[in-house]
Amino acid sequence: MQTSIKLYYAPGACSLATHILLRETGTPFTLEKVDTSKHTTSGGDFYAISPKGQVPVIELPDGTRITEGPVVAQYVADRAGAHTLMPPAGSLERYRVMEWQNYVTAELHKSFTPLFHSDVDATAKKALAAVLYKKLVWLDGQLAGKSYLTGDDFTAADAYLFVVLGWAKFVQIDLVELQHIGSFMARVAARPEVRAAMQAEGLVG
Repeated sequence: MQTSIKLYYAPGACSLATHILLRETGTPFTLEKVDTSKHTTSGGDFYAISPKGQVPVIELPDGTRITEGPVVAQYVADRAGAHTLMPPAGSLERYRVMEWQNYVTAELHKSFTPLFHSDVDATAKKALAAVLYKKLVWLDGQLAGKSYLTGDDFTAADAYLFVVLGWAKFVQIDLVELQHIGSFMARVAARPEVRAAMQAEGLVG
């Protein structure tokens, strides 16, 4: 019987945010890679593990599985008592982190998704990218004068945002003019546990 949390992940996908949080909290975990054909490293059918077919999925030592990145983030942080990453239940600070988690998942993550699909034509992608860029300009302003989304503390929302913004280079969205975002990305990338997670997924050398 496993004694640690197992993370089902795909390199560079939104599951990277969970991977970062597991390392930031010092939670014992193992990794199980899911490939593009939805098979796991051990040869299993990922749809049998999660009919949604999407990462992240965490599997607890008793076999219980939890899905949906923002919810998984709350579980990992709460389990570890990591109140900087996810403030205590009922506090205004927690709602601020959750507010950002919701924005990243609903407004940014889902705006990037169609840009990766080959069946979306170039004209539609250009229009969708323009809408997304306006959101990124607004986000850039929100980061002005702050180290992270809610202030000086790195939270679960920052891990998620870092991963999603990292997709920009794959869909030809240039962030060079968004200086606050650039500083944020560099700051998060420099965190030891973030770099360790990226190295483990083969994203950096």
